[in-house]
Amino acid sequence: MDNKKILLAANATVSKGYNEGFLEYCAENSVWEFVGERVVMGKQAIREYMSKTYLEPPKFTVRNLIAEGDFVTAVGNIYN
Repeated sequence: MDNKKILLAANATVSKGYNEGFLEYCAENSVWEFVGERVVMGKQAIREYMSKTYLEPPKFTVRNLIAEGDFVTAVGNIYN
């Protein structure tokens, strides 16, 4: 499975309220960068962010997925 498909599959799990299922797709050194807002570094920090922020499953609007090598960037919005 390529990185774009992996990200879409991971987003589908969290959209169903299954945060741990999403985290199974994440490496320990994953980084979430919310441009102009914050950076969340590491799987445990992402877990903590999700537990505080995703009290209800979020909805995603992905406008662009950009993949190169081991990296994938999603450009869009997350609505809680």
